[in-house]
Amino acid sequence: MTRTTFPPQAMNAHPADTTQPEEPPLPPEPFPTRVRGISAEQRSAQEEWEAVEDIQSVLLGRSAGPVPLISFNEALQFFQTTDLSECRKKIQATVHRQGLAALLHFLFGPPRLQQQLQGERDLALAIAQCGLDDNQAVHMRILQTIYKKLTCSRLGCPRYGTHWEELGFQGADPGTDLRGTGMLGLMQMLYFVMDSQMLPLALEIFRLSQHETQNFPFCIMSVNITRLVLQALREECLSRECNRRRQVIAVLNDLYAAAFLQLYRVWKSQHKTIADSGFLLKELEFSTKKKPKQLLKSLESYVRRSSVSTADGVQQPSPLSISSNQAGEEINFTGICDLQVELEGEARLI
Repeated sequence: MTRTTFPPQAMNAHPADTTQPEEPPLPPEPFPTRVRGISAEQRSAQEEWEAVEDIQSVLLGRSAGPVPLISFNEALQFFQTTDLSECRKKIQATVHRQGLAALLHFLFGPPRLQQQLQGERDLALAIAQCGLDDNQAVHMRILQTIYKKLTCSRLGCPRYGTHWEELGFQGADPGTDLRGTGMLGLMQMLYFVMDSQMLPLALEIFRLSQHETQNFPFCIMSVNITRLVLQALREECLSRECNRRRQVIAVLNDLYAAAFLQLYRVWKSQHKTIADSGFLLKELEFSTKKKPKQLLKSLESYVRRSSVSTADGVQQPSPLSISSNQAGEEINFTGICDLQVELEGEARLI
């Protein structure tokens, strides 16, 4: 409560003195420069602008406290509880087949996804239809977390700028590279950098992407892999594994990490460059659709070795040290075709 102060003559006045003391001054207004002389509309506009400045300060890392990292589960809970009705209208859960193709798929194709899992599948597809929104604090936290974990920085970064190109986006705005995968593209990156078992692999791949001659755009590659995983889901190539584990999003994340691991091993051991990316992604598309179980087993083996090394207190061998023979024995790759391959969809690497 503001203490009212009186003028000295009022405090020292004699009781018989008939002079009326001066009225005490009014307490100071809390924000006089914002209130006096402006209309209600101007005041409202000024408050809105100050709110925008506060948001920008947070996004630029100038806030009083750092923007907290966000876990994958927290981000997923946000999408589970937010209104995605408009995004759900756009999804196509499965690939539409006609004629003989539909008959062959029914007779010899993979099993259908269990009824109780279809809601989780539709959630994943709805997230893939959701664009990056500057007004959603969770979206911005996801973006900032990816930046901080990959760069090992405690500071945030501006929403737009060339620093995103250094992470492997095509331009100053990461949102323009998410067409075809939406926020699921960022969610899978978030899983990759926030899962304690996946982070060492993510950092190794990111370091390789910065190589002098074997460099590639890390985030664009990641978005392409998410696109392949989505295709495999929609073509029901993952139904058997999802039914077995009674999960959908966890299977998508594991297949994403497994596909990135396969790409990394081939890229490193066979000294691939950006010129080979189209061919490798085409081979990876075949593996995610036809050999998802094999990819997932390879990831399980990688995680198991990492866990044993950590438990024994032994320095975990870097995946960079894996020889091409080991990679060849663990994962069977089809030959790299010699013809130019153009990727489907809008998120193309080349």
